[in-house]
Amino acid sequence: MTARVLRLAMPFAALLLAGGCGMIFGDDGVFRDRSEDYKQAPELPVLDVPEDKDSAALQEIYVVPPVEEGVVLQGEFEVPRPTPLVAGAGGADTVRIQRLGDESWALVELAPGQVWPQVRNFIAAAGMQVARADARAGIIETAWLAIEDKPLASRFRFRMEQGVQRGTSELHVLQMNQAVNSDEWPERSDDSQQAQEMLRAVAQYLADSADSTPVSMVAEQGIRSGGKISLRESPEGNTYIRLELPYYRAWASLARALQESTFEITDRNRSAGIYYARFNGPEEEDGGGWFDWLWGEDGHPLAGQMFLVSITELEKGVVSIELQPQDDTPDFDKRQEQGLLELIKGNID
Repeated sequence: MTARVLRLAMPFAALLLAGGCGMIFGDDGVFRDRSEDYKQAPELPVLDVPEDKDSAALQEIYVVPPVEEGVVLQGEFEVPRPTPLVAGAGGADTVRIQRLGDESWALVELAPGQVWPQVRNFIAAAGMQVARADARAGIIETAWLAIEDKPLASRFRFRMEQGVQRGTSELHVLQMNQAVNSDEWPERSDDSQQAQEMLRAVAQYLADSADSTPVSMVAEQGIRSGGKISLRESPEGNTYIRLELPYYRAWASLARALQESTFEITDRNRSAGIYYARFNGPEEEDGGGWFDWLWGEDGHPLAGQMFLVSITELEKGVVSIELQPQDDTPDFDKRQEQGLLELIKGNID
């Protein structure tokens, strides 16, 4: 038996020696390298599902986000220091409640995919029943609840969406009283005090559990996580900030961002959409920090300069922010303009 096996193997071995290893491991071999095959993979059209069938299972699993248009700094290229992910984060605060007029929401320094499971955990811990949950839309609605000392039952809607800055989220809470003639959610809470108390409770829960946050991949894919702000350049060559916020909120957010960016607002004209602001430059203790890449170590020539910071509504829910010196400043160049806009951009939330 052994001799016969050897006799059969000898011709095969001779064939290998004659043809070399290419017959086994080469491009035409049995065990060829397939690591580059993906480059030749064709792009196929999406399956056409009949109208009466559910196509939810055919959604993209790994969605490739669109490339965000950026602005290349003018002049000779230098590697800049990275700007803060959220310059206006206020230190180690993970959750902050923001207010503007009658509106309030929780700003969370976590991606939407991390906030979603924590809100689910909060609802379960509070003993509330979930009536509807849509992870892709970032919405959780509770069943009707009997509130102590309240004549009518209430229900709540928790809405999570992408924050202004990348890697942040906004959490909104809407409250509704049970009524006989309507089951539609109102635009504003029927009982603002209940909504505020619920918002504070869930915000505190998120702050206490921020160190160990799981991730919901469904929510992460469904809720955009790329941020609502970017630095753009118009066809005419003007640099501006594109911000996806309603005008009234963008106006208030810009005021706070200017102050966080060491601008002093001396006057404002809301009807014209203009802030008059003096740039004070970095604080003394910040020397040798973020501003070095913009001006170098010889000083800060723009400190004390007056600027007009204008905000214009491009379309509903989208505004542009531009900056220019109030007076003629011959030394103010394109690179400095982009640097100041980048600084303001990092502080808008």
